[in-house]
Amino acid sequence: MTDHVDVRHGVYHDSVSLMQVSQQARRAPGVQEAQIGMGTELNIDLLAGAGFAIPAEAGPNDLLIAVRADSDEAVTAGIGVIDAALRELRDAGRSSTSSDSDVTPRTVDTALARAGDASRLCVISVPGAHATVETLAAIAQGRSVLLFSDNVTVEDEVILKDAAARHDVLVMGPDCGTTVVNGMALGFANTVRRGPVGMIAASGTGAQQVMCLLDIAGVGISHCLGLGGRDLTAAVGGRSANQALAALQSDPATETIIVVSKPADPQVVTDLETLADTGTTPVHWATLGPGLPDLTTAVEQVLTSRGTPVPQWPSWITPSTATAPSLRGYFCGGTLADETLFLTEPALGAVRSNLTTDPERHMSATATPSGHTIIDFGDDEMTRGRPHPMIDPSARLERITAAGTDPDCGVLLLDLILGHGAHPDPAADLAAAIREARDAATTAGRTLPVVVSLIGTDADPQGLRACAEALHTAGASVFVSNAHATRHALALLTGGTR
Repeated sequence: MTDHVDVRHGVYHDSVSLMQVSQQARRAPGVQEAQIGMGTELNIDLLAGAGFAIPAEAGPNDLLIAVRADSDEAVTAGIGVIDAALRELRDAGRSSTSSDSDVTPRTVDTALARAGDASRLCVISVPGAHATVETLAAIAQGRSVLLFSDNVTVEDEVILKDAAARHDVLVMGPDCGTTVVNGMALGFANTVRRGPVGMIAASGTGAQQVMCLLDIAGVGISHCLGLGGRDLTAAVGGRSANQALAALQSDPATETIIVVSKPADPQVVTDLETLADTGTTPVHWATLGPGLPDLTTAVEQVLTSRGTPVPQWPSWITPSTATAPSLRGYFCGGTLADETLFLTEPALGAVRSNLTTDPERHMSATATPSGHTIIDFGDDEMTRGRPHPMIDPSARLERITAAGTDPDCGVLLLDLILGHGAHPDPAADLAAAIREARDAATTAGRTLPVVVSLIGTDADPQGLRACAEALHTAGASVFVSNAHATRHALALLTGGTR
């Protein structure tokens, strides 16, 4: 085994791009591990923990490339893949600017000066320790900001959003992964048709579920304004939600608004409802919580209010029966995992999860599952120093294949999220893992029903129906609605029908 660590001084790329480059490098022949990231304290600690020797001169302004492979030749091949991918990133960055200069802007002020007054939106994806300063610089120049960075403190989030309100701009984030503005997808987002529904989203994958269902029903969106997952908490108080609501209410292309959120503070939602009642644009609510409508039901309410028929949501069913008692839910989307928790707990009782704060039901994502278990593999615990599972699904795939030899696993419930920013061909790897798990269960004398909620559209780069067919051929039942997938899994466990 050969290790190679390369420090490239003064080179910067955003974290999402580097996650994708890491994933490409891991697919090179003979490469066992590849991690590419900025030389932040966190990344250095993670690389050191993985056994790489990090040069002392590495710092947060440097790009770190770490490759572990079977041989020197395999290391060279992996570095070649990385260099080619980084060249593509540089070329794409140059072609996206109007300047002939090859010099990459080093600050938000420099980038905005190059962009000129035509640019009213700034995307910031830098280490969280530096994100507040750069965001304040953009706000001061009158730009709205999509703040992709995480690890920004709640206190700084409030400072940023108060500054945005004073300058009459919008801060979407921090940790905002999904936004669509005037048809332009930013972060993780799907290719959906333009239309009259405006979305306000304190949720990433929840927003993707809603926009995809609307698209399948033939209804498009005007904008999807992401807020960051904490905006509707008591600490942040819906500061960006208030501004986003006002922006969509004044937008002539928006005829209906839907607010999408993972579990939110009830008083913040009540205050936002009061503000919504002062406008003339109808507002609907998809704010998850015990006893509240699931995301699919909320979309159906929007369709009904507009006089649009609710379609028969597509599904691809594989007849099967459960021969073991427990549900295993392994998710890439945190909001989808939350939705499944709220739907399953009334039927199953105690469900263990890394999403719950109840000490009796909380479990680490890395712990051995027991009983009914729902895990969000996109949680911070699982993404420290490694790509999100929508980009690199390897950790979840390992858990899926292990379910085949788990005698307690009765039904395996999964999600798969398509769209821009996600894995270019996620269905192939997931289908292979499903086959392996089901074959192992068969060898052990069990059946293992697998149910997948597939979030996407036919216009997405991966193609909804092509992915659905691949998963169905592997033996899974596939639904475009996460709520319907969850209810189908429950029916299999209880011997009933959805």
